[in-house]
Amino acid sequence: MLERQWPCEDGDAHFTLDQCLIDANWGNSTEIVYQFCRDQRNKGAAGKIVMPSHGRYVGAASIPLGHHRKKPGERVGLNWRVPLASNKRSVRHVLYDTNYWKSFVQSRLATPIGDPGCLSLYNADSSPQQEHQLLAEHLTSEYRVKTAGRGRTVEEWKLRPGNLDNHWLDCVVGCAVGASMNGAVLHGTDEPERPRVKVSFSERQRLAQQRRGW
Repeated sequence: MLERQWPCEDGDAHFTLDQCLIDANWGNSTEIVYQFCRDQRNKGAAGKIVMPSHGRYVGAASIPLGHHRKKPGERVGLNWRVPLASNKRSVRHVLYDTNYWKSFVQSRLATPIGDPGCLSLYNADSSPQQEHQLLAEHLTSEYRVKTAGRGRTVEEWKLRPGNLDNHWLDCVVGCAVGASMNGAVLHGTDEPERPRVKVSFSERQRLAQQRRGW
């Protein structure tokens, strides 16, 4: 898949994949995923785009991923970050906020076809209901619950009762994260972060006195 040429919708131009994220959250396969990604780095340019990924449940009371202090060499984007590689695994990975990105994907699917930001499925050769039925079941396997805490309101996603499978939902979410990592931007989400200004303790005291009218 990494070396394959994929045709564009017009059939003329072709492109290759820019990013391949592999879910490394499941404990039984975490080390296998990291070993595979390490091995791919020595197999040409295509292998260098393979990266382990970890979805994180960031609730209303949690600190958003983008609010953690950025260390030199880290990559930080829209509710995702790529920390430095640890000495143990020697390969970098991406962390992302699953609640945010599940809401993002569901909003894209709910956007009317033809409107900016729409995510649509390919035209099925046979019956669309039959060809896309399993994917539709996975994409609708979770429901959102609005939760407030620490001045934030977020949509927390939970699996519906009945032991439904959500694997393909996770895959679509991972694709959205990978696209963001490679520069895909939805209008309204590309506002630059405000730079943090260091303020001395004496300056904070002075500003507090001004607010009190001293």
